Amino acid sequence: MKKWVSLILAAALVTGLTAGCGNKSASSGSDDAADASKPVKFSISLTTSGNAYAEGSKDINNEKWVKEVEKRANVDLDIRLIPLKDFDAKMAVMFAGGDIPDVVQNVGGATDKSMAGSVQAGVFMPLDDLLKEYAPNLMKAVPKEAWDEVSYKGKIYGVPTWLSNPSRRATYIRTDLLEKTGLPAPQTMDDFLNVLRAFKKLGLSAPYQMRENFKYADIVFGAYDALGYQFTEMNGQVVPKFFNAENMEKALTVYKTMYDEGLIQKDFATIQAPQYSENIEAGNAGMWTANAASLLDFRTKIGAAVPGAKVDIIPSPLGDNGQKGYGLYSSVNTSLYINSKVSKEKAARIIQMFEWMQTPEAKNFYSFGIEGEDYTVKDGKIDYKLPEGKAAQDEAGFRSLLRWVGDGTINRERTELLPGGQDVLKALDDTLAKEGVGGIGFVPDLESFSQFPDLASKRPDQAPKLIIDHMVKMIYGKEPISDFPKVIEEYKQKGGDEIVKEATERYNNKDGIIDQQSRK
Repeated sequence: MKKWVSLILAAALVTGLTAGCGNKSASSGSDDAADASKPVKFSISLTTSGNAYAEGSKDINNEKWVKEVEKRANVDLDIRLIPLKDFDAKMAVMFAGGDIPDVVQNVGGATDKSMAGSVQAGVFMPLDDLLKEYAPNLMKAVPKEAWDEVSYKGKIYGVPTWLSNPSRRATYIRTDLLEKTGLPAPQTMDDFLNVLRAFKKLGLSAPYQMRENFKYADIVFGAYDALGYQFTEMNGQVVPKFFNAENMEKALTVYKTMYDEGLIQKDFATIQAPQYSENIEAGNAGMWTANAASLLDFRTKIGAAVPGAKVDIIPSPLGDNGQKGYGLYSSVNTSLYINSKVSKEKAARIIQMFEWMQTPEAKNFYSFGIEGEDYTVKDGKIDYKLPEGKAAQDEAGFRSLLRWVGDGTINRERTELLPGGQDVLKALDDTLAKEGVGGIGFVPDLESFSQFPDLASKRPDQAPKLIIDHMVKMIYGKEPISDFPKVIEEYKQKGGDEIVKEATERYNNKDGIIDQQSRK
């Protein structure tokens, strides 16, 4: 029996046991939910998202910001926090034990691994009718792709924090150095290499900053539509994109040129995240890849190290097929599910709270705090001072985390007030809206990935280990790039044929498929 089906049956068994002994959290009674004048009581499990303020709280339900949410939304919350680092394991324990709250937050969509088949087993209620009646603005705001990720068999089960723009990663450049070269911003792969060569002449140790496993360093693979963690249709099958040996060889040739000419560090294959960030922030890199939301942070840190430095986001360079950018993210960050044992009256009130989270009042509260205490309004404009120090920033971050439903691309309200914030929004709305590489993905992951871990595509941004090992050897010159077809055959023989078979079956059956189209 397929592992995924086993998970569904296990979850169904849990549901049966829970029904037999009585759920300790979700209630079938109305709990005064029908009386709109009274706060509606409900329990909810939430990820901490690694927020230090949340994880350090001794009594989360008595925190100031929780109490303020309760007052504004007319609710009475019983919040149960799940540390992000233990999220999957803690979710599994929760489902196995049957102590399932009224509302459960997941990191991801309806059929992700952490949901343990619970949606398929009927643990949560479909929400289509409730959303149409009580949350019309929310229904319009959420992109179709996000609704698809929180749906199962055509019905909506989750309410997401979504990404209106799943193109998040951007190409950064030191504009001050580009000006010294006299060259324009690169538009093609040839331009890209020429700018890096000019940066090297200026004495940069990392004209382009690389990182191990090509994480945040897949600018060339994106340009050639050869991202190793994405799937595509080819000759009637759904295969990893690296099955296109021609595209892979083109991309690898560019990376090898960068290595041979000293346009990337010689130890690029072992550079980890801390060293990657430190080198950029010290002013040693000319171009690099990072989330667009980090623009102002880079400007601050690099400017402190190199007075006069200018940092900007530019369109990513084009490959010869007109493709550019990086892999598109999932359209869902987190999502909320309502226990099927919750009364319809209570479920309606919960949905109304999610609708309230889309109002200007709620957006201002989550972004800025309490008017008169944390911000003021002058001539219709927000006057808000950003929190200083890690503790204050963590607290503000916690307040934002309490907005469980909304566009998670970026906090526009707060970004608009920052010096340079319009540059960040322009990068997202103009530059990144026109680039990004789509592909076929699977939620939950292919079961065959667990059978062949070295062949598993490490979504969302890393090719399988087997493929990375060969790519690195080819860039270092230890294997000829022309041998890449042999790598594909090795992948097939070591279990790749089973992965392709399952991927094709899932795709043909429309079974847990995410199919994102590339932007050009």
